[in-house]
Amino acid sequence: MALLRTFPSREALKRPRQGVIDLAVLVGAAALLWVVVRLWHGITVPWDETTAPSTVSTDPAELPYYAARSLLRMFAALALSVVFTLVYATAAARLRRAEKVLLPVLDILQSVPILGFLSVTITGFIALFPGSELGLECASIFAIFTSQAWNMTFAFYQSLVSQPRDLDEASRLLRLSKWQRFWRVDVPSGMIPLVWNGMMSFGGGWFFLVASEALSVNNHSYALPGIGSYVATATANSELGRVLLAIGVMIVLVVGVNVVFWRPLTAWAERFRVEDSESAQAPRSLMLDLLRRSRIPRLLGRALGWLVAPLDRMMAVFGLAEHPLRTSPARRRVGDVIFAVVVLGSVAYGLTEMATFVVDTAGIAEVGHALLLGLATFGRVIVLVVVATAIWVPVGVWIGLNPKISRLAQPVVQVLASFPANFLFPLITGVLVATGISLDWGGILLMALGAQWYILFNVIAGASAIPNDLREAAANLRLPRKLWWRKLILPAIFASYVTGGITAAGGAWNASIVAEVVSYGPTTLTATGLGAYIAQATGSGDAARILIGVAVMSLYVVGLNRLFWRRLYALAERRFSL
Repeated sequence: MALLRTFPSREALKRPRQGVIDLAVLVGAAALLWVVVRLWHGITVPWDETTAPSTVSTDPAELPYYAARSLLRMFAALALSVVFTLVYATAAARLRRAEKVLLPVLDILQSVPILGFLSVTITGFIALFPGSELGLECASIFAIFTSQAWNMTFAFYQSLVSQPRDLDEASRLLRLSKWQRFWRVDVPSGMIPLVWNGMMSFGGGWFFLVASEALSVNNHSYALPGIGSYVATATANSELGRVLLAIGVMIVLVVGVNVVFWRPLTAWAERFRVEDSESAQAPRSLMLDLLRRSRIPRLLGRALGWLVAPLDRMMAVFGLAEHPLRTSPARRRVGDVIFAVVVLGSVAYGLTEMATFVVDTAGIAEVGHALLLGLATFGRVIVLVVVATAIWVPVGVWIGLNPKISRLAQPVVQVLASFPANFLFPLITGVLVATGISLDWGGILLMALGAQWYILFNVIAGASAIPNDLREAAANLRLPRKLWWRKLILPAIFASYVTGGITAAGGAWNASIVAEVVSYGPTTLTATGLGAYIAQATGSGDAARILIGVAVMSLYVVGLNRLFWRRLYALAERRFSL
């Protein structure tokens, strides 16, 4: 009797290969954990405020370690920013009374420059961890967090308030729990803008890396091991070759983070696109394919499944995951009155204390001086936003609508956006000195290097999120180019552009503190503006002028947001949401 030849099933053939993939994922995770543990030992070393070094070694052999320390700070700040974004933006979008406070507070937080946060928080973090470098490390991470969180929060809030009502009605009809509503509806609907703005915020963190690692507050200078402090020390020592070497390491870091982290994340976010037809060319990532074929992520998801019930109960307590229910007009009016009295009373008390302190120290005339300096910086911000809009809106639409172009341009755009432009300030300072161009004009270019990318990234996100069926309908109708822009593209990207515009303007104000005072060796150029005013007050430890500068900058930013950007937000929510 002849023996029947049997062939292994397809699943049996896949098992050995899947085992190799699981092993590769485990080895990668173990290596990453080992690196973090090794870096943690350097973070918790003994540290004395009086003998702490104000510079770091510029030996090129130290650059890999410095780069790893900086990268760890960046991802720690990104994790904090994501948690803050999900909680704060959801509360602002879902709690009616809280929105009236949370949005103005977010405007103020966005307007406060990074040096303003450092001057207030660094002493507290050092006191929280006495005798350990961990306090200074936390201050640095918090400073990077303040350069990342606001942009992501604005983007996620905008996605929640412009969420299609069909999704809200479906959630209620399906009786989704609070956590299910948040995790299955709210987060997926805002995932594409959240990922792209997270990428942009990560780039913003690189921009302020020098200010967050080479700290100069209240007449004290501290330096943490990192690539930002390496560049600061090399710049102060006029070591142009070391600066160029650090720039090369930064490019390798940015490209590596793009390949290993952001590229897989943007490809994964495509699953949350809301449309009836699928794009012919979806973005892909080898790293994402590897993780999808591994069983490790699924096993981790099952292991963490017990967290769902506690999170659901917590969200039910605060009511964050659904639109507020209707209440009687009388009860609503009473609640609004009580809420307004508490808020206005707190604001009045704070303003009174601040005014008393300013009058007793710098004098009230200093406020008028700061307001005039603010006008100069305000003019630079307006020029930056107008020029960046004219240049990057067409480019962003072109990239967002073309998968092939996006695949090629995304790494380039990420390198340009994530690269800390202030690393180039020493080179630009030399050019300004050689050409005789005033920093009053050159400062616009320096501010643009860090702020213009907010518009580009948000427009790319908005264009890539346009449903494919709408694009096919426009193509079938053969819309003329002008009508195509006016009826499809501009309305579709309008909400994303507003988010990019408001964060670009806020980023430009924040960037002014490093763009209006630039140094290379013994040469220092100073522009007339509020950013230079705050930078000089922070360096000398002048608390009164720091307070005045931060308050005036907040006044300009909040005023611009209230009078202009918020009206555009309301227009986007009312007329241009799908």
